[in-house]
Amino acid sequence: MTEFADRSVLVAGAGVTGRSVAVALRSMGARVTVTDASAERLAALADTGAELVAGLVEPPPGTDLVVTSPGWRPDSPLLVAAEVEVIGDVELAWRISERQARPPVWLAVTGTNGKTTTVRMLESILRAHGADAVACGNVGLPVLDAVLAGHGVLAVELSSFQLHWQSSLRVRAAAVLNVAEDHLDWHGSMAEYARAKGTVFAGAKVVVHNTADDWSARLAAEHGGTRIGFGLDTPRPGELGVVEDLLIDRAFVDDPATTAVELATLADVRPVGAHNVANALAAAALARAYGVSPEAVGAGLRAFEPGAHRAVPVAEVAGVRYVNDSKATNPHAAAGSLRAFESVVWIAGGLLKGASVDGLVVEVADRLRGVVLLGADAEVISASLARHAPDVPVERVGPGDHDAMIAAVRAAGAMARPGDVVLLAPAAASLDMYRDYAQRGDAFVDAVLGQEDRGDTGVR
Repeated sequence: MTEFADRSVLVAGAGVTGRSVAVALRSMGARVTVTDASAERLAALADTGAELVAGLVEPPPGTDLVVTSPGWRPDSPLLVAAEVEVIGDVELAWRISERQARPPVWLAVTGTNGKTTTVRMLESILRAHGADAVACGNVGLPVLDAVLAGHGVLAVELSSFQLHWQSSLRVRAAAVLNVAEDHLDWHGSMAEYARAKGTVFAGAKVVVHNTADDWSARLAAEHGGTRIGFGLDTPRPGELGVVEDLLIDRAFVDDPATTAVELATLADVRPVGAHNVANALAAAALARAYGVSPEAVGAGLRAFEPGAHRAVPVAEVAGVRYVNDSKATNPHAAAGSLRAFESVVWIAGGLLKGASVDGLVVEVADRLRGVVLLGADAEVISASLARHAPDVPVERVGPGDHDAMIAAVRAAGAMARPGDVVLLAPAAASLDMYRDYAQRGDAFVDAVLGQEDRGDTGVR
């Protein structure tokens, strides 16, 4: 790409995104400098050929462009000091893809919860159709890598951070799954967080929204394109929904007023739970917008393998089931997980990132056998439980990692009765105690599976 040849580009951040951007721009002839607060992360990029400089607070003289990793806040001194354009990796990937001889089709997913599950479902459906498709973006594979690899269809997961740093994205079809309080410490307000999510709809030919989510529907109404709804009720014309045990399409048919087509059954959807049925419907809508057959939708959902730490059954001990949903990193996600079970001992806590848990506690109070709290914001959740579920037993465990989780599992097991579910659905981020939600989930699994060795199998 001659557009970047001999241009001086500063890459902010030396993580997965920073590596992807540095390698791509170097291959296009750009002069690349990478900066990061961590010398260790910078050292890992020594093989890229980029200049590595720790702790820059302003771009080097002569910088033509700044490409930031998505987690960098807009008020970061380096980005504030930039007098040239600042973009993210998604914006860069879009610009590059639009200049390719055969640009890929972008199908985009954002929302507070369910993004990764939905794009993975979408990838599976597209592959069942025979498309050269890959899930990318916030799901793990950098979108820039997917573009340069030449895939025909991209199932792109986009975070609010990534959307903040793009301006020209115009995808074939986009879905906003839901919008609830999250990352308010980064965006500053709910309105700004929602605004960032809504930018995914700009210029999209097909706009897919959740009929049960006010923010999703409102954002869709603010943009052009063909609007398609999805939800758990009987679908109206122009929607995908559920009739008895069937997933039904009344949007991508010859006459939506009189015609419907069966896509799959509820039994085809994994993991279990109403929120995952909604994710499957969103994935189906995006796939149908691309031209996927109803048969391929069903085949793709049946072939889909759920990711780790997402409502994964771990074991049954003394008649009590243990379920790992460590990926439930905010109250909205935890609510979806808790609604899937009738009687729960809930393990929760971590970093709430400014989100309120009052609505969550009110909604699920009648399902709670007991609650075990850990992490930095345990007191916030405890106070909410005292206000809205005062009869529910609550236990607190101290700091630590695996030891704290062992104590939490032991306390939860003591509260549980045969037929109950002990559910790790923290409603909060993990970084106060763990490297990430995966390490937290692994600690839970280890604690559950180690009960026999510790002599805890008699607890319920």
